[in-house]
Amino acid sequence: MHTKLIRSTLCASAVAIAFSGCADMSATQRGTATGAGVGAGLGAILGASTGGGGGGRTTRGALLGAAAGAVVGNVWSKRMEQQRQTMEQATRGTGVQVSQTADNRLKLEIPSDISFDSGRADIKSNFRPILDRFATTLNDNRAAFVTIIGHTDSTGGDAINQPLSLDRAASARDYLASHGVSAGRVTVEGRAAREPVASNDNPTGRARNRRVEIYVNEPQQQG
Repeated sequence: MHTKLIRSTLCASAVAIAFSGCADMSATQRGTATGAGVGAGLGAILGASTGGGGGGRTTRGALLGAAAGAVVGNVWSKRMEQQRQTMEQATRGTGVQVSQTADNRLKLEIPSDISFDSGRADIKSNFRPILDRFATTLNDNRAAFVTIIGHTDSTGGDAINQPLSLDRAASARDYLASHGVSAGRVTVEGRAAREPVASNDNPTGRARNRRVEIYVNEPQQQG
């Protein structure tokens, strides 16, 4: 019985690792998925081999292993912590939210009032000093990769909002590239109005939904 469960779990792990190679996944997602798959397999083996508990122990081991593996997919290094502290100082009082995510990414959430004018994709002047400092931290940590995601409110429809959200992310990427950050390290995505953080029924909520999110991750190096 234990052998069958271990085989099933290892098969699931292999699927997770294979899935982690999909072309439409970011480097962060691939690292997280791979870590989860490997962690699940190791957790299942350890859970079954320590005796007692049967299939339930194996399953619990797989779940714990997957959770640990997902975090192992990206590292929170000293350089990442320095980036977080630097960006917190650089954005203090601007409304930019700087945080560490559960899967060890640095997240910068840029509100619309400092990043882009309504309906425009050109970077506003008060967004440039933030990107200047951000580019410096990336040039200091060349192991890091970046994902920039543009969002809009629901006005205008998807035919307008999708290219607008992508253009905003691309503008931020191009600005970083002009300051020495290789474009190959940066992935851009446009989500239009599909992921609101507030209601689109009022001006305040729509303003919150018009935003850019920047994620930085440092993938775990495999031995």
